[in-house]
Amino acid sequence: MPGEVLHLPAGDLNLAHAAVVVPASQAAIEGAFGNPNRLFIGTSKLYVTVIDGGPEVVRTYTLAGKRLADVPTPKVASIIALRRTGNDSFIYTATTYNMPYQLYSYSGSGEAQALPFGLETDVHLDDIEVRRVFATSKDGTKVPMTILMRKGTRLDGTNPTLITGYGGYGVSETPHFMGYMRSWFDHGGIYVVTNIRGGGEYGDAWHLAGNLLDKQNVFDDFAACAQYLINEKYTSPEHLAAQGASNGGLLMGAMITQHPELFRVVLSAVGFYDMLRFELDSNGSFNTTEFGSVKVPSQFQALYAYSPYHHVVIGTKYPAILFTTGDNDHRVDPMNSRKMTAELQAATSSGRPILLLTDPNAGHMGDADIDSQIKQEADNEAFLFAELGMAW
Repeated sequence: MPGEVLHLPAGDLNLAHAAVVVPASQAAIEGAFGNPNRLFIGTSKLYVTVIDGGPEVVRTYTLAGKRLADVPTPKVASIIALRRTGNDSFIYTATTYNMPYQLYSYSGSGEAQALPFGLETDVHLDDIEVRRVFATSKDGTKVPMTILMRKGTRLDGTNPTLITGYGGYGVSETPHFMGYMRSWFDHGGIYVVTNIRGGGEYGDAWHLAGNLLDKQNVFDDFAACAQYLINEKYTSPEHLAAQGASNGGLLMGAMITQHPELFRVVLSAVGFYDMLRFELDSNGSFNTTEFGSVKVPSQFQALYAYSPYHHVVIGTKYPAILFTTGDNDHRVDPMNSRKMTAELQAATSSGRPILLLTDPNAGHMGDADIDSQIKQEADNEAFLFAELGMAW
């Protein structure tokens, strides 16, 4: 459930006596649990940070639980922390996809005031438009995503577009400054962040709807987001690329095998691909709570139904693919990437490259020195530019 805020008299720890101050809603409470700096109790007001599909907002209540107007915060933002400065006043830090971290002061009413403290950067994204839209998944679920592009971009189906997602472990895709995508935008690229099921963007229910026997929902959601971009002329299959890592690498594997026609290029890093053997790895048992176990018949059937390695079909026109892994990855066995690369190379009929990039010094998800990380990002971008026909 998304969670509630309860009130108990001092000294009484019996939850049966608790009064509900903030009831559960679709938006999941981010404060109180794990990060108390996202909840602030003033003299007469209660401020609660909630995540609503990815972006976060600060909601205001009386101490009796009556909802008041939300705190003015930037649109499509992440709220990092609340710090009390007075009876009902506080400062907070926020960031958006096109704005670096910025400190604000809020007095309890009126507008929040930006303070002369924030992340200084030479990279600016003032020309980048942020759109919040919803795709309809296979079962009718509305799936949110954020589209970033230069203002004035023509929607004619020819824009190189990179779509990304994760969809697992209750991990939420929240807004953060995208300065590192400056060159992508400068060359006409569109960037899309999906908030698919399996994450925590709407609380535990959103996670569980993409967990264990329902993992296929994650893949259906991502495919629906990609199809939305095509239908609305943001891009076309010949100009669409997808990127994911780790659990997001599994997502990429599912897209490659379930929807090869949707994508021109796929970047897949440190992913799970053989879902019938992952739990045999040294770290495998940790993942059974998310994916399930082959020892449970119903979970075996679900795993086999989407296991990317087991659904590579000879003669299929697969997209151009760059797999990346690290020899020192103890989180996801590099053998997943090696096997999947070999299987696809033998099966594809598209003539497009299917490559494996292995870093002998890297671990999992960026566990490498900064030079190696920069080189890998450069390789990813070079592969995208070459395969999408983008002039440097």
